[in-house]
Amino acid sequence: MSQIFLIIVVVLFFLAIADLIVGVSNDAVNFLNSAIGSRAAKLSTIMVVAIAGILTGVLFSNGMMGIARTGIFFPSMYYFNEVMYIFLAVVISDVILIDTFSSFGLPTSTTVSIIFELLGASVAVALFKTLAESGNIDALGSYINTGKALAIISGILLSVVIAFTVGAIVQYLSRILFTFQFKDKIRFLGGLWGGFAVTAIIYFMVIKGARGASFMNPALLAYIETNTIWILSISLVGWSLFFQLLIWLFNTNVLKITVLLGTFALAMAFAGNDLVNFIGVPLAGFESFRIFLANQGVQPDNLLMGDLMNPIKTPTYILLIAGGIMSVTLVFSKKAKTVISTSVDLSRQDEGSEKFPSF
Repeated sequence: MSQIFLIIVVVLFFLAIADLIVGVSNDAVNFLNSAIGSRAAKLSTIMVVAIAGILTGVLFSNGMMGIARTGIFFPSMYYFNEVMYIFLAVVISDVILIDTFSSFGLPTSTTVSIIFELLGASVAVALFKTLAESGNIDALGSYINTGKALAIISGILLSVVIAFTVGAIVQYLSRILFTFQFKDKIRFLGGLWGGFAVTAIIYFMVIKGARGASFMNPALLAYIETNTIWILSISLVGWSLFFQLLIWLFNTNVLKITVLLGTFALAMAFAGNDLVNFIGVPLAGFESFRIFLANQGVQPDNLLMGDLMNPIKTPTYILLIAGGIMSVTLVFSKKAKTVISTSVDLSRQDEGSEKFPSF
């Protein structure tokens, strides 16, 4: 009986590789379009920066992996065979869905996809269970982690509003600060502007992301939290002076440097936040199989998966392998280039062939 579930685990790992490939092909637009669209550097340079961000970001992704196991449903209410069917259905659906969008050059949210795939699969299995056991669906709510699921969905919707609002405010302030004569004003304000930008990046990249890092120890975390103000202050002053000296001594365009640093931070945030969308479910399936093997003699349809509720730390080598696959995909994927082209073309100011013409 265990052979079929071993096969499912093997299939899940192959699907995890496929999901990494199709996921990065679609999500690359999120952290590459700004640098490519603004021509901040050569494409090869932008790719190197993005790959460095991805490989760094995967080390910060441990804190997100629990979402696939406990974020949407309560595993303690499901038997081993049921969670394996849920995980298999979710990954197959995700690969097909994301690859379809990428084939048409359409960017989509891999986070929204995986959340609703998990929700749909777990609700479907819970529905069959409740109808078979009691003939009604009154107990359906006890299977689904409605509080966490609603919080995640609300967070996704709220992030759209925050991104739009903050983006508009920052753009408005930058226009007021530099006006259209930015080449003159940047000699005096560029250092301070770059310092603020990099300090904001460091705050979200290092200080807020430190909790999910696989290599972070409690002592270092406590030090960062205690000295946050000092770290940010030193960063602001140091980077502002550094950028201002670059402008005065070498006539450097610090805006391009800021865009590249932002690309690194976005790629890092993508890998840290979205890696769970691609390997979180297969890893949850593998952990479920390990729990099954540890309970010899218990039938798959009698083993409740409450042990999945326990915190699990993903080995660093698995995260780095996933980062390597994403990096290779980023360089060679034609679908990634198609999706990026769609995004950049939509912001083009010149005339050209439009993918979505207005009639």
